[in-house]
Amino acid sequence: MIRFRIRELMSEKSFQDGKRLTFEELSQATGINRTTLSKMASPRGHNTTTDNLDQLCRFFGCTVCDVAEFVERPTDGQ
Repeated sequence: MIRFRIRELMSEKSFQDGKRLTFEELSQATGINRTTLSKMASPRGHNTTTDNLDQLCRFFGCTVCDVAEFVERPTDGQ
């Protein structure tokens, strides 16, 4: 499954800027709905569009690999 690293990127940006970055501020800066950002940041991930990935890469100054990563789904027996 794809896991989005939005919370990690927000934390890094907050540290660099010396102030907390909220989902609302990220939403306003990227044009991505706050609810969509929140769903993307959830542990189970969220299906999103490439436009959203483009906006996040532009805002954080990073690549898609920094925003999302592939992780194996746990099997039902674990």
